[in-house]
Amino acid sequence: MPFRHPDRSHDLGTRIELEVRERIEEAVDYVCLEALVRARRARGLPPPAADNPADRRGYEANVLAFLQLLRQEVAASLSPEQQQKMPRPAATPDDEQAPLLAVQVALARLLPDYWQRFEAISTRYLAEPDASSRGEGGLLARLFGRR
Repeated sequence: MPFRHPDRSHDLGTRIELEVRERIEEAVDYVCLEALVRARRARGLPPPAADNPADRRGYEANVLAFLQLLRQEVAASLSPEQQQKMPRPAATPDDEQAPLLAVQVALARLLPDYWQRFEAISTRYLAEPDASSRGEGGLLARLFGRR
């Protein structure tokens, strides 16, 4: 499969990293939108709308929660040698997702079974009752110790 990234001026390593990042973004997008749709359907609400600020916030909360869960669960099984290879990007107030995505790209390139792990975690995330609900007792509350 040819690389889809339009900028061919990068070296092969950079192009691979861009391609992996794009694949992870697409997969995270699917999981988080699916969680939001399922939660709204369970409450008898219409599907989320891209131009609705509340729906957008719900989606973004899902993305952050899911990326944090991925980082926590996948990185927990790394050997000390693998942990040393992981980037330590700093979060910025204007973009909390970028450092979390950078970690996922590094994990995907480091672990041969990354996508199997991703699939298992995403399946559990979607099976969580009302996964996109950020109220009491939900996944996000457990992640941040509010339960």
